[in-house]
Amino acid sequence: MAAESAAFTPLTLPVLPLDDEVVLPGMVVPLDLSDAEVRAAVEAAQAAARSEPGKPRVLLVPRIDGTHAATGVLGTVEQVGRLADGDPGALIRGRSRVRIGAGTTGPGAALWVEGTRVDETVPDPLPGQVAELVKEYKALATAWLRKRGAWQVVDRVQAIDDVSALADNSGYSPFLTTEQKVELLETTDPVARLKLATQQLRDHLAEQDVAETIAKDVQEGVDKQQREFLLRRQLEAVRKELREINGEHDGEESDDYRARVEAADLPEKVREAALKEVDKLERSSDQSPEGSWIRTWLDTVLEMPWSERTEDAYDIQGAQAVLDAEHAGLEDVKERITEYLAVRKRRGDRGLGVVGGRRGGAVLALVGPPGVGKTSLGESVAHAMGRKFVRVALGGVRDEAEIRGHRRTYVGALPGRIVRAIKEAGSMNPVVLLDEIDKVGSDFRGDPAAALLEVLDPAQNHTFRDHYLEVELDLSDVVFLATANVLEAIPEALLDRMELVRLDGYTEDEKVVIARDHLLPRQLERAGLDADEVTVDEGALRKLAGEYTREAGVRTLERSIARLLRKVAAQHELGERELPFTVTEGDLRALIGRPHHVPESAQDPAERRTAVPGVATGLAVTGAGGDVLYVEASLADPETGAAGLTLTGQLGDVMKESAQIALSFLRSHGAELELPVGDLKDRGAHIHFPAGAVPKDGPSAGVTMTTALASLLSGRLVRTDVAMTGEVSLTGRVLPIGGVKQKLLAAHRAGITTVIIPKRNEPDLDDVPAEVLDKLDVHAVTDVRQVLELALAPATNGAEREVPVAA
Repeated sequence: MAAESAAFTPLTLPVLPLDDEVVLPGMVVPLDLSDAEVRAAVEAAQAAARSEPGKPRVLLVPRIDGTHAATGVLGTVEQVGRLADGDPGALIRGRSRVRIGAGTTGPGAALWVEGTRVDETVPDPLPGQVAELVKEYKALATAWLRKRGAWQVVDRVQAIDDVSALADNSGYSPFLTTEQKVELLETTDPVARLKLATQQLRDHLAEQDVAETIAKDVQEGVDKQQREFLLRRQLEAVRKELREINGEHDGEESDDYRARVEAADLPEKVREAALKEVDKLERSSDQSPEGSWIRTWLDTVLEMPWSERTEDAYDIQGAQAVLDAEHAGLEDVKERITEYLAVRKRRGDRGLGVVGGRRGGAVLALVGPPGVGKTSLGESVAHAMGRKFVRVALGGVRDEAEIRGHRRTYVGALPGRIVRAIKEAGSMNPVVLLDEIDKVGSDFRGDPAAALLEVLDPAQNHTFRDHYLEVELDLSDVVFLATANVLEAIPEALLDRMELVRLDGYTEDEKVVIARDHLLPRQLERAGLDADEVTVDEGALRKLAGEYTREAGVRTLERSIARLLRKVAAQHELGERELPFTVTEGDLRALIGRPHHVPESAQDPAERRTAVPGVATGLAVTGAGGDVLYVEASLADPETGAAGLTLTGQLGDVMKESAQIALSFLRSHGAELELPVGDLKDRGAHIHFPAGAVPKDGPSAGVTMTTALASLLSGRLVRTDVAMTGEVSLTGRVLPIGGVKQKLLAAHRAGITTVIIPKRNEPDLDDVPAEVLDKLDVHAVTDVRQVLELALAPATNGAEREVPVAA
């Protein structure tokens, strides 16, 4: 056994860390200088070499998971240049092992440490046992290198006689892990290191032998399967010939599919495509995956209702009665369905059911705020027409294949949602509700809205092709109802293919009818109460709709009714209330608390928002329907010198421009309106829209901002019962806007009695329910001066004008 030498030489070297890599003495490795730590170490070594003879020296230290090894390798920088890929690099040769000591200082940005070189000596000549170990290692290395075809390296290994160099030569082995190489590095005894290298090489060769044996067994198994497959195909061919000779049928699955296809009532092109797939199934083997795909496709085609159609109920008056019974209001949709049935009846009477391959389907887009009954309306339409109903939820769909289906080449391929809806309905003319079409998204998997273009185009959907079916599907007889909350979120091309029907919300009277006839019976049943046990009078329902909820739909109203009935049921079970019980308007506060939406007109005059100058009431349209919008204005203290216009409330660009226009109009026409425009020139104006967390945009708040600023300058209050909407121009013209019906419904809900709208929006008043118009005093104006005359209260005699100052 060789004794370890103790020749120590003190060294001070820059550290070159190697992440998950180990260099042993005798190895020559290229290192990339683009790494900051490598470059710093090489540069520090070069700086130190200028003052001492020899090549620059570095300490190569393995670093695993951020921890440096205790032993490194002294390396010399042989050459600095470019690597094969063009990056800067250095060629470093490992010289000897170094035990790492304490850190020290040195030139450059590298880490410097003190170290002690380990001089390894082996007795010469070698003892017999060590000589046998050298012989065994060379034999194992030669066997491994010959398997890899590295004949030139074999001669190099055979020429190494030094025990330490031979053991360190295994550092080039690619099969060694980093931990195994670190173990070789930290083993300073050359004989022990050679034993370790020999054992590692022996284990690797054993693993290779096992892997080769497994590969040989697998190949033999594959050859056996191929022979079996060939013999089975020959056997099938022989059996087929025997069946043809004897005229027999053995009832195989392919024959069963052929019989099912021939017996099914399929369109001609679909039958041809199905028979082609049956032919492929007959030619495929039982082990082929294609056979499974073909069977799934054939099952899907045979389950489709190709010739099934329900007969439409052409009782127009009966359909109208069904719609009226199940939904209050929504006259536009009811009229459209009635018109559709009437036209279908007349086409059928004249034999025009199919014209140019197209039937008389319909594509409607129901757009309105949440809770107005868009989704439930689809089922009522199907009921009125006597058709099957199926709902397709599109909210959050981002994959085009959800609409058109997957190609059959994919594992687990399925037809799209449209085909599955037809299959689920069991007829070719159902009512299909495409729910939340404005919530469809798009990403790298495609745009589902673009795939819907063909589905919802009456000129194309009679030849719709699903990627999975790959046969034409006639959708021209389907009634498509698409629902959406936000019209702007629907792509323009898709919206162009649909007939738009707006559902702008319910009036208070309609909400009372809906609550009495639909919501109350349903919630009584859910609360476990009978209609004769608890009744809610109309006054209580009206107060629930007017003061406890403020919405375009009736969802919150239904929740309030449910809460009310739960409270009554709980009090009865606790013995606090006897049944039957009638809920009146006066009982609401004790049962469910105080109202949340008291109209401004019902509040104390001193507590109203418009109780000070500079506050005006506007009207806006949000995703939840119409709503009132307050505008507040103030002027900065003249001593601060802050001029200009400040806008807050998370406003969009269009609304910011409207504020600038309002300010410019008052500055140029203030004298004519008898307003102190000097305040606008010397003091900064601040306009704020409360509910600052809600984004707001659009031009319709122009007259409201103008009125708020005029009120601020004149000291006259804005009337509490007045709300306004309209775009204002630089000359003071009031220009038309959209959403008049929703805004007037919101004003009615909020207790507003006077509404100012642009003159050119007068035709939109025809869409507003008569009972709402009767309770509103609507003024159509053309100029902002008319707005100020109507909206501003008369000035108080003798009272000084007080202008709010911004804090």
